Amino acid sequence: MAKMILSPHSLATGIGALPHTDPGEACRDILEIFPEFPYVPTLPERGLLERIVFNDSEQLPGRMIREERLLFNSTTDQTASLEQVYMDYFEGNFTPYGLHKEYASGFIEMMTRNLPCAKVLKCQLTGPVTFGMQVVDANKRPIYYDAQLADVLSKMIALKARWCEMEMRQKTGVAETVVVLNEPYLASLGSSVVPVDQETVRSGWEDIAALVEGGLGIHCCSNTDWEFVLDLRPSLISIDAYATAKEFLLYADAIIAYMEQGGIVAWGIVPAEYKIFATETTESLYQRYLAVRTQLCARMPEDLFDAQSLITPSCGIRFADRNGALAIMQTAAEISGRIRHREK
Repeated sequence: MAKMILSPHSLATGIGALPHTDPGEACRDILEIFPEFPYVPTLPERGLLERIVFNDSEQLPGRMIREERLLFNSTTDQTASLEQVYMDYFEGNFTPYGLHKEYASGFIEMMTRNLPCAKVLKCQLTGPVTFGMQVVDANKRPIYYDAQLADVLSKMIALKARWCEMEMRQKTGVAETVVVLNEPYLASLGSSVVPVDQETVRSGWEDIAALVEGGLGIHCCSNTDWEFVLDLRPSLISIDAYATAKEFLLYADAIIAYMEQGGIVAWGIVPAEYKIFATETTESLYQRYLAVRTQLCARMPEDLFDAQSLITPSCGIRFADRNGALAIMQTAAEISGRIRHREK
C-alpha cells in the first residue's frame, strides 16, 4: 500500500507528455497553468530517448536499441548486472538510477525551479507491466513473461522512483511528491490474447511501494480490472474519464471505499487528443464531469468526492502543437476552478 498524500480538493494538473521541444517553455507553461499541483513533463518530440519506455531504460540490464526498438540481450550472460539491481534494491542504493538530460530533459529542467506555490509535485515513470511488455528478448518474447526479469524490472523502477522523489524534494523545495506509474498495458489484465498475471503485477507493485516514501500512483488510460487496481491502494489513480468513466463507475463501491481511505482519483475528463478536444467546449466537458460527480455522489458525500478528486487531461498531450496543448491544459484548470468555486 502506498502512502496517501494531501487531498487536492479538485485542483487540476496534467499527466506527462507535451508536444513541446523546449523544456524551459514546457515547464513555464505548466507552472503558469497548474501552480498548486504541477507535474514534470516528458517531451517525446525531442527524440527517441525521451519517448515512453525508452526514457526510463537507461539502467536496464542487457539493453539494446536497434531500428528504434528497445530490446533485451538474452544471447549473453546478464547475471552480474541483474544481481547488481537486486543488491542496490536491498541496500536502498538509488543514486545510480537517476534521470539524465538526454532521457528526461523536462525533469532536469523542472529541477531548476523553486516551487513555493506547489502543494504537490508529480512525475511519471513507465510502469513495470508496460515496460516489460514493450521490451522483447532475442526470441521476440516480452521480458515481462520471464519471472526473474519481471522481478528485476520492478526493483529497477522502484530505485528510479525513489531517486525521482528525493530529487524533487531536494531541488524544488516541495513538501509532497507523487510518482505515477504509466501503465496502459494494465488493459491486458484478464486478456486471453495478451495475458498479464495478477500476482506478478501485485508483487511488482509491492516492491515499488515498499521503497518509495512519498506518494505512488497509477495511470491507465484504457479500461482494465479496476477492482484489482483499486485493491493495490495507490495514492492516486489516473484514468481517461472522457472515454472510460462508464466502465470505471461500474466499480462504484470500490471507488468510494478507496476515496474514503484517502485515495485520489485523477479524472481525465479533458480529451488529450486535440481532434477530439476540438469537438467539445469547456461547458460540455464541465457537464460531463458533473455527470460523473452526480452519479458517485448519489452514494457518497459531495465534499469527500471533491476533496479526493483531481481534474486532468485524459492522457499525455502529444499530438497537438503548443497552442493546442495550452488549450487542453487551460480547460482542465477552468473546470477545476468551477468545481472549487461550487465548494465555497
